[in-house]
Amino acid sequence: MPGGGAGQGGRLDSGKLGGSRLIYHLVESLKGPLEETGLIRILQVVFQVEFRAFLAVLVSFGLVLAFGRPVIRWLLRQKVGDSPEFHNADLNDLMRSRAGTPTMGGILICGSILITILLLAELRSRYIHLAIAVLVAYSVLGMFDDWLKLTSARRTPGSRDGLLPWEKLLFQLGLAALFSWVIFTQATVNPIGGVGAQAEIWQDSARVLNLPFQKTWDTPVETDPFADGEETMFGLPLNPGVMVLGLGGFVLLGTLVIAGTSNAVNISDGMDGLAAGVVGFAAVAFMILVHIAGSQVEAQSLLVPHVPGTADLMVVAGAMIGACLGFLWFNSSPAMVFMGDTGSLALGGLLGYLAVAIRQEALLVLIGGIFFLEMGSVVLQVGWFKFTRIRTGKGRRLLRCSPIHHHFHLGGWSEQQVVTRFWLITIVLSMAAFALVKLR
Repeated sequence: MPGGGAGQGGRLDSGKLGGSRLIYHLVESLKGPLEETGLIRILQVVFQVEFRAFLAVLVSFGLVLAFGRPVIRWLLRQKVGDSPEFHNADLNDLMRSRAGTPTMGGILICGSILITILLLAELRSRYIHLAIAVLVAYSVLGMFDDWLKLTSARRTPGSRDGLLPWEKLLFQLGLAALFSWVIFTQATVNPIGGVGAQAEIWQDSARVLNLPFQKTWDTPVETDPFADGEETMFGLPLNPGVMVLGLGGFVLLGTLVIAGTSNAVNISDGMDGLAAGVVGFAAVAFMILVHIAGSQVEAQSLLVPHVPGTADLMVVAGAMIGACLGFLWFNSSPAMVFMGDTGSLALGGLLGYLAVAIRQEALLVLIGGIFFLEMGSVVLQVGWFKFTRIRTGKGRRLLRCSPIHHHFHLGGWSEQQVVTRFWLITIVLSMAAFALVKLR
């Protein structure tokens, strides 16, 4: 199993230490005293990836709580408060209390995730390098957009009020395409422990088009729970009906998923606690899915893709959970701070990256159903308005207002009701996703 901390004779596995080899050699030099005191067993647990993932939740949560108020005070001094304006007088009345609340709070989320990854993840892993790159790139893009919008009034009249929609989309797509290409190249690297034909099978498994109900592996295998599962599962072939994506198809799908999820989370960030809560619940689901994908035994038992080297992405998912929970401390209604594009673009991009890396794009659409419902409601509203204006000369709307959380708000739901119900829907959708995995 990945992350199983010890080797024979009480020797720690340096590949499981989640950091510098210096720590490994330090522990090895102290092995005698550690074995005498029994502390070696504690270290074996501490170095397991599952433990580090749960520790990441606590660390990132604590970091947001520790730095939350100082960062909020700094944002207030910078006068980067939100001034929401909508093309709907009733909605402006409902959201009037949000005026002046500092935004760009996403620096809290992204900063705590980054620090937690650097502290607890395996920094020699290419998948961890990519996670850091996605986090930093999308947070910088969002921060630049936020800063332009929030400081335009203080700059020369006529200055840019944020990035133009096509500019932001172009950056998102370009970054997503680049990251998807790197994921593809990483998937073709000979995995550790893979030999000959088995290595080729694992490389193909990391590039499959993973569809609901489709078995990735050819035959289900029943294993003895008391036997060495890795030996029993070794050599299981891919299902001949599975499609292994080439470079073009992989990059196209990855670009749509990463950029699309980034946009969807960004659109959903319109109520106190909505985006942070839904992302937090989705990250819980993906921490479990990453654990499955990173373990050959678990992946082949459940007939889903096995992607060698992804186990440490559990730490990334754990950091996302903790950061979102910590941010909710300040973002729950009435919010003291908003995440802005700085947080929403980065969280969405990181969630999309996890899905692409472990080949669970279809389950992302289900687990993140709220995000894609929000994005779809905007597309349908705009599209229907333009269509009816062409046909009848007067544009009509499908919803009272889009995104759809405003539709329910204008329909009589309180902001807290909308947020809580969307959280509950995400939990139910996550359970449905696990049921789909098991049904294979």
